Amino acid sequence: MKLYSFLKPYRFHMAFAFSLMLVELAVELWQPLLMARIIDDGIVKKDLGLVLELGGLMLGLSVLAFASGITNSFFAAHASQNFGFDVRNSMLEKILSFSFTNLTQFSTSSLITRMTNDVNQLQNTLFMSLRIAMRAPLLVIGGIVMAFFVNIKLALIFAAVIPVLLIFLLWIMNKAALLFEVVQGKLDRVNAVIRENLAGMRLIKAFARGTHEETRFEKANETLMATTAFTLRLTETTIPVLLLFMNFSILILLWFGHFEVNTGEMKVGEVVAIVNYATRITSAFSMFSFIIIVFSRAKASKSRIEDVLITEVDLRDARDIDGKAEVKDGKIEFKRVTFGYPGAGAPVLQEISFTAEPGETVALMGATGAGKSTLFHLIPWLYDTSSGEILIDGKNIRLFKLENLRRQVGLVPQEALLFTGTVQENIGWGKEDASDIELIEAAQGAQIHDTIEKFPLKYETLIGQKGVNLSGGQKQRMSIARALVRRPKILLLDDSTSALDIKTEAKLLSALKHYKSTTLIITQKISTAMAADKILLLEDGKLHQEGSHELLLRKSSLYRQIYQSQLGEVEVK
Repeated sequence: MKLYSFLKPYRFHMAFAFSLMLVELAVELWQPLLMARIIDDGIVKKDLGLVLELGGLMLGLSVLAFASGITNSFFAAHASQNFGFDVRNSMLEKILSFSFTNLTQFSTSSLITRMTNDVNQLQNTLFMSLRIAMRAPLLVIGGIVMAFFVNIKLALIFAAVIPVLLIFLLWIMNKAALLFEVVQGKLDRVNAVIRENLAGMRLIKAFARGTHEETRFEKANETLMATTAFTLRLTETTIPVLLLFMNFSILILLWFGHFEVNTGEMKVGEVVAIVNYATRITSAFSMFSFIIIVFSRAKASKSRIEDVLITEVDLRDARDIDGKAEVKDGKIEFKRVTFGYPGAGAPVLQEISFTAEPGETVALMGATGAGKSTLFHLIPWLYDTSSGEILIDGKNIRLFKLENLRRQVGLVPQEALLFTGTVQENIGWGKEDASDIELIEAAQGAQIHDTIEKFPLKYETLIGQKGVNLSGGQKQRMSIARALVRRPKILLLDDSTSALDIKTEAKLLSALKHYKSTTLIITQKISTAMAADKILLLEDGKLHQEGSHELLLRKSSLYRQIYQSQLGEVEVK
């Protein structure tokens, strides 16, 4: 999607703002001519009436230009701010449609920079274009044209100098655009370090790694500073170069005009008018350094924003899906499923086949990196399989509408993520229209209701960012309650009971049976696996063994090792 399409709704506002800017420009270009007449026909001829008449006209035109400028700012601000609003909304909408594969293309810090700093660059550029930036080049062109109407000989001096300066400016602009794209990348890195430090502040303090993190941030910040300084120095060279050439041109105008006035071939007012145009053009050129910086950064930001907007989402609803199809029973079937992350080497999952019957509880066990969490992410179609198929209620997940499928899946991630807001808002996040009774039932099922009742404001208690004012176990149970409130047909618990004691976990597992969900639990606890109807044991991305606790004790040496490491020796019957 091209960013120009976002400007269409504001064409009237932009056109009106541009028209008002032209009014300002016309007044500015007309004033030197009036000044020339005041000098030649008024002051030289001692016609006070004409001086007052033309002076009053100049004053009236100045008031008109002032009013046009104020109104122009209003319409330019309306167009630019709404443009930025629309772009940010569109970017967030696109990001929310991304699959997990799409999200790996952009770092979180980069997306934040693109949605804030880059969008700000564009909306500020649009405002400056309608207010000042487009006026400067038009003033240069208009000043040269008007100079030819006043005196062709003196105007030719401009005609010789201006093109050279314009070529120089275009070269600087292209060079600066490339450099500012590098600057934005360095800014991404600084934001990434800041984000990591703020998120891990407690860990940094616990490990006394403050000095190390200061050094790491200083390096990223210093790189950003050096790159930005080099880029700004390059763009700032335009001002002295432009002023040197333009001031030299004005000196030539005055020297040549002096001889022309003395010979009677030119009037004093004409010289004043030409010098006035030269002065205005010089002031316009002095703004070009600022304009180059603004447009160069905008060009880099435009490219970065469009990278997000034009990214092809690899997981979309198929055209022939049944939009009304919903998960009814929650039966899950994996048929020879293989999956590998883009750009990675060997597949994470290889030839996985199993069935989870409706209402059944299945425990997944295996070493770190065995592919357990990846398997979870395939069920709600957050990733697409490389080969094989996944069936829900006997139907390939690709035939479900994504929204319908995911509304019937309750996923509790390994890292309990809570949002800033009240307890009620966090649990209700799982179901928008959840009643108070549903919220309480979900909290009771997650074994967190009694804890909430002890909070000062109970369900209205405010939770800090990422649940900073809650313990690990409380955050896990809150996340489980958020999944349970939607009464999902499929419940996925990704090691979500690791912070719970055995007694609380047993109560939780018992409560889950009342929801009649097909429940898959990733766990490292034998006690949790023993309570499941079936255990899937993964090793190196393959299904090593499946069955009940007793069956795995007999058939799997790996499972026996896990059992012995936690509960001691076992007698195999």
